[in-house]
Amino acid sequence: QVHLMESGGGSVQAGWSLRLSCAASDSTVSIRCMAWFRQAPGKEREGVATIDGSGTRRFADSVKGRFTISKDIAKNTLYLQMDSLKPEDTSMYYCAASNTYYCSWGPASFIYWGQGTQVTVSS
Repeated sequence: QVHLMESGGGSVQAGWSLRLSCAASDSTVSIRCMAWFRQAPGKEREGVATIDGSGTRRFADSVKGRFTISKDIAKNTLYLQMDSLKPEDTSMYYCAASNTYYCSWGPASFIYWGQGTQVTVSS
């Protein structure tokens, strides 16, 4: 069982930045596909970014050029740097881990989830 715990959410104004962190209970970030998802009230959970075991990254079109996903293997931690935040980025953000080295897009392939951290962006 892998435990994931997110932190770093908050309330900011449009244009500001936040960095989310996801601490894993073991060395899972080095051997699994890791991802950030988000879900706003009344909407489906959507993929934001993924990073696989080799470090290859993928981003949703809505966040390309503004968000960066990274990982610190020594700290067993996943990050999401969010710049130029927009009100439409307001959502609960979740960290997730797959049981595979390479990534597939979409929540179905992820088996471990954190409890989420809220990001609110005001205009």
